[in-house]
Amino acid sequence: MASLPPGPRYPPLIQTAIWARRAQPFLTACEQRYGDAFTVRLATQPPAVMLSSPEAVRQVFMGDPSILRAGDANRILLPLVGPSSLLLLDGDAHLRQRKLLSPPFHGERMQSYVELMADVAGREIDRWPAGRPYRTRTRMQAITLEIILRAVFGVSDGERKEKLGDELRRLMDLITSPWRTLAIMALGPDRVAASWTAMREMSRTDGPIFAEIADRRLTPDLGEREDILSLLLTARYEDGEGMSDSEIRDELVTLLVAGHETTATSLAWAIERLAQHPEKLDRIAEEARTGDDAYLEAVIRETLRIRPVIPIVARMLSEPTEIDGLELPAGIAVCPCIHLLHRRADLYPEPDRFRPERFLDEAPGTYTWIPFGGGTRRCIGASFAQLEMKVV
Repeated sequence: MASLPPGPRYPPLIQTAIWARRAQPFLTACEQRYGDAFTVRLATQPPAVMLSSPEAVRQVFMGDPSILRAGDANRILLPLVGPSSLLLLDGDAHLRQRKLLSPPFHGERMQSYVELMADVAGREIDRWPAGRPYRTRTRMQAITLEIILRAVFGVSDGERKEKLGDELRRLMDLITSPWRTLAIMALGPDRVAASWTAMREMSRTDGPIFAEIADRRLTPDLGEREDILSLLLTARYEDGEGMSDSEIRDELVTLLVAGHETTATSLAWAIERLAQHPEKLDRIAEEARTGDDAYLEAVIRETLRIRPVIPIVARMLSEPTEIDGLELPAGIAVCPCIHLLHRRADLYPEPDRFRPERFLDEAPGTYTWIPFGGGTRRCIGASFAQLEMKVV
């Protein structure tokens, strides 16, 4: 008979408040008390079963996507990314949109952004002061936003770029506010999306985005440009139709939400870890002089292991399902827990230590290293984000 594993008994509003401020310690405490699988209850959300065994993660990522629905589980993002976002789509709609969005993030097309990334990073780092403490996270945010403005939106200078950049920074400040996250969780995404305040806030950002889309459609060299906005405007579905302005807007905001703050935070953590372990920074520098980047890649992987940006990924069950011996009912969320999986001592000896060496002789496991999720819903920009970290 389907049932839920045990979990904390605090009221959902209390669990939501704790989650918004201290999700990782909360998850750790729950695992210590309840084991690899436990249930968390957040306000307005269905019960969420947290899973941290590799076998449970494998079954979730390899399961039937019509039953394990990621779009439904991500609906909390609706007020931000819009209904056409890849993150909110399931089934054929998701596959259709993903196929259209994939080309810019693979192969030679992605490598074409290396010079741009290096230029942005070099100009920013040249302005950093020497010999005194310095806040890196805000400067990493500046780097990743500039890369998005140039690589994704295709704008590099002028008043339009400044206005778009200001609005995107303002949007990210709203998104990263824990109190706004708490409000969305407490009120529900549909109610928030329909509120006058949310519509007013989003319309401010949408104005310059739609203006950029309209202007770009009229650009004579549209087919020759390499920025992702231009590629989306020229892309076609199998029936020959292109994306609407609203679909493109939703995907551009999705790329911003998924690729700006997350990469900036990962870069800031990488700098923090290397500052705490200068011998590892020295090794990166020494190998860079010889053209070897194996240790650099190991540092990136270890940073994403020990400091993943998001603690979980989620799927909504549309039917009762068995996962790793648990008979679970329909209507709940099942959540491979990145934070807990990455800190399993049986997978990563001395899990709290920053040891990039662990990735030198062994590649990350498909179901044991999941900072970008997995399966058919693995983050479409994973390779872009890792390349950006490597270049910066």
